[in-house]
Amino acid sequence: MKKNTLGVIGLAARARGIVIGTNNVLEAVRSKKAKLVLIASNVSENTRKTLTDKTAYYSVASEQIDITAEELGRSVGHSNTAAIAFTDANFIKAYQKSLSSEN
Repeated sequence: MKKNTLGVIGLAARARGIVIGTNNVLEAVRSKKAKLVLIASNVSENTRKTLTDKTAYYSVASEQIDITAEELGRSVGHSNTAAIAFTDANFIKAYQKSLSSEN
């Protein structure tokens, strides 16, 4: 899963098709710009609950991925990133395709 998926996420970051970081993701969810939220596997329980509660309230899809915050951060040019939100539907399709191609 990781190599192709991280590549798609990195490409989306360079094309500004995602929002990076917990606070930015929460703001994108509130403003209804976020279409899919990805949560790193090793975030704190408090952060996970905050993100999942907010996405559920605003009816935004979210999923916890098998990628650590360090790996996720590295793919988008940061040190650690707990969550990202896709704002472009085309990158969501590419992300989903990367998941199915690696199984």
